[in-house]
Amino acid sequence: MPAQLTIRFANLGREVLAYKGETVLQCARRTGVRIVGACGGRGTCGSCKVRILSGDIHLVRPDAVDEECAEPRREWVRACLVRPITDCIVEVASRAAAPVVRVDVEGDDTCAVYPLAPVVRSHDVELGGPVVAEVSPALERLLAALGEGTANRIDLGALQTVPMMLNQNAWRLRASIRDGEMIGVGPHGQRKIGLAVDLGTTNVAAYLTDLESGKCLARLGIENPQVAYGADLITRVNHAIRTSHGHIELQSAAVTAITSLAEDLCAAVDAPVDAIVDIAVCANTVMHHLLLDLPVSQLGRAPFVPATCVALDVKARDLGLAMLPGAYVHLLPNVGGFVGGDHVATLLATEERWSDSTTVVIDIGTNTEVSLMHRGTIITTSTASGPAFEGGNISAGMRAAEGAIERVRFVDGEIRIDVIGDVEPVGLCGSGVIDVLAALREAEIINRRGSICSGHPGVRDNYGRREYLLASQVAFTQDDVRAVQLAKAAIRAGLDMLLREAGLAEEAIAHVVIAGAFGHYLDIASAIAIGMFPPLPMERFAQVGNAAGAGVRMALASGATREHASHLATRCRHLELGTRPDFQKAFLGRIGF
Repeated sequence: MPAQLTIRFANLGREVLAYKGETVLQCARRTGVRIVGACGGRGTCGSCKVRILSGDIHLVRPDAVDEECAEPRREWVRACLVRPITDCIVEVASRAAAPVVRVDVEGDDTCAVYPLAPVVRSHDVELGGPVVAEVSPALERLLAALGEGTANRIDLGALQTVPMMLNQNAWRLRASIRDGEMIGVGPHGQRKIGLAVDLGTTNVAAYLTDLESGKCLARLGIENPQVAYGADLITRVNHAIRTSHGHIELQSAAVTAITSLAEDLCAAVDAPVDAIVDIAVCANTVMHHLLLDLPVSQLGRAPFVPATCVALDVKARDLGLAMLPGAYVHLLPNVGGFVGGDHVATLLATEERWSDSTTVVIDIGTNTEVSLMHRGTIITTSTASGPAFEGGNISAGMRAAEGAIERVRFVDGEIRIDVIGDVEPVGLCGSGVIDVLAALREAEIINRRGSICSGHPGVRDNYGRREYLLASQVAFTQDDVRAVQLAKAAIRAGLDMLLREAGLAEEAIAHVVIAGAFGHYLDIASAIAIGMFPPLPMERFAQVGNAAGAGVRMALASGATREHASHLATRCRHLELGTRPDFQKAFLGRIGF
């Protein structure tokens, strides 16, 4: 057994056991203490700041201490580069621990009731209790009561519950049947519930649906616990393949997120978790593979070939999900290496918007998917926009939590900010990142090449690093400008390549549909100002919120919709930008302003 010591996270009210030799961040991951680690613990982003209030530590690298700090015992250090030697008391920086307040579960029509044709059917039966003269086994009596042809096989887990359920419910049951298989039994008349999950890189949104009325009973979103292993997909892929048991840690984190959402949602509507008879999940290709514990090493290098793209149905218990004993999880199909079932769900939910016009659908995130629809064809690609739009790899970046600067404007010659919660600002979230770049460019504090210009109020040199001071604790640095330039250039260049492939000019785009949590709060004018979007009339843009969540709810409600989703996925012609020799030139051409 490895030697142990105690770490007390003073401002979080948690005390945990740490193994000697592990870093503070590794201990926090293992014990469920939330500390943001955008770079996955490589010591490059500075998002996991902590202060050691007492105890002895070892710095893995000297630069674990901030450049402006000289004494690690009393100043901010990076949790991923600090190993406790003795019991320690640790304070976690506000922006590293702030609870997220904006986890997008909303869509264009969050309360919509979608057409119902569920794949699971429920049958109420009454067996009349045991009879001395009747010695037929319980299962045979149940199958006979259901009627010939209703069920021709039974899940073993379901069979194990049948005798107890019969005795506990006066021989009256509700049997759940899926494609001729009895997947579970419950009390007579029990509500038939389904769970739709949008398993995103940053957020996980879930929707509890009544499969008899189609009504959304409850919805909830949480931060994906995998963010502790890295904000972007490639960092997580590297953790899975380079770290012993890394793939198990990531798979377990995804299952934990879905399980906790299911439990909380069922508790909210006073239903047992085993009332969930069907689950539908959409995810990008990497998240899909991590959930299924499929190999991901091939997704970390060109040509980014997935293990599979087809829609899958797997037993919930095989993934470690405790729902109805024999319940299945339906995973929407992928399109390619970094275009997954979440984008298919987005296309499904927005089809009415793009079916008869030249339209671009963009889902912005750490990985941004873009589809161009023109004359019945769909060309799809993905761009590595990185975590900058989620506040990752930004010196003062944070998630959309209290204290985050969310809006920045240049008004009457001044830079003005809005802060979530109307409190003292401690960081900058994604929407603020776009705004600050647009505002500083408008104020000519940033030039066309993206350099911060000296001689302006608020601009300072901090240990050789030029930055603009937004608030006493929040600066936007030259490195931050470069990170956003790279992200916005990747998205715009991806769109350029789609247009070039279709032989179209920007002016041909009739509609731009912007989906996703970040896209919901994005200021379109700011995005156009920095060159992330083409300068089209504002009325051509539509922000639809979490369309992937709406799409996966549609798939949960109907087997026919699942088939249509698979058809949509096969219609998409995947354009792999990494294989295009002209992409790099297009990318470099979009970095400036």
